[in-house]
Amino acid sequence: MAEEKKQQAGAEEAVKPATKAKPKKNKKARTQVPVGNAHIQATYNNTIVTLTDLNGNVLSWSSAGVNGFKGPKKATPYAASLIVKDACEKAADTGLKEVNVFISGVGQGREGALRAFNANGLTIAMIKDVTPIPHNGCRPPRPRRV
Repeated sequence: MAEEKKQQAGAEEAVKPATKAKPKKNKKARTQVPVGNAHIQATYNNTIVTLTDLNGNVLSWSSAGVNGFKGPKKATPYAASLIVKDACEKAADTGLKEVNVFISGVGQGREGALRAFNANGLTIAMIKDVTPIPHNGCRPPRPRRV
């Protein structure tokens, strides 16, 4: 009798369906941000674009390395245009229409990134260069011997 109960219990366990996976939580609905800031960091070696709301909360960002560029190609104007396109696509669901652009650095991607904002449907309200300029601060590095 006891053996039959064990066999029946074993059979019932085998028949039991697997436990259901927990339902996935829905992503938090993004608030609509019609106006934001675009920060472009254009160095000699890379270009990074960050799109934020007016409080500075990041909506999306992109860089040349994320888009598959390697080595010296990362600092080109063409790479900068693809970076802006990628960042704009990531931020498309936030409803961003107008940006204030803050450019930092002296790399080749400055102009390419600026032109790409217009090409991707964003209106540029303001352009400000925030490149840090030393007031005769640190001693500059020696010139390269090429």
